[in-house]
Amino acid sequence: MSALTWIHVIISLIAIVAGIIVAQGLIAGDRHERSTLVYMVTILLTSLTGFLFPFNGVTPGIIFGIVSVLIFIPTALARYKFQMTGIWRLVFVIGSLVMHYLNCVVLIVQSFQKIPALNALAPQGNEPPLLAVQAVLLIAFLIVGLLSVRRFHPHILGA
Repeated sequence: MSALTWIHVIISLIAIVAGIIVAQGLIAGDRHERSTLVYMVTILLTSLTGFLFPFNGVTPGIIFGIVSVLIFIPTALARYKFQMTGIWRLVFVIGSLVMHYLNCVVLIVQSFQKIPALNALAPQGNEPPLLAVQAVLLIAFLIVGLLSVRRFHPHILGA
């Protein structure tokens, strides 16, 4: 693996771990300030470093990166400029969870491509085992999203 690949993977894994902590905080109604900052920085760096890889034409990775950056902008504004007040609470909750979801989808797809045991289950990338894992991930994120929207109220916690 190249140095760029290692850096990109490490940053992405840090973003996933920090995203889990942030999501837990959203469900529990806890702001997790440091983890949120780490998450926001690493999720952006994950997208930006992804653009450094050589590519020919538009790929799913490029599309995911563009979508993530476009979601990052209002999410960061919601958190750091508007302090998650009013509608900005929903923008932050939904935006941070969608970015985290996209990063986890990439982790799953890359795992099925790169890990031989998983690749044997879905060598084409569209077989039932891979689709089942993605479906479980989507359901989990929908549940986390619903709970987060209902439970996370930073104005009550003290902005």
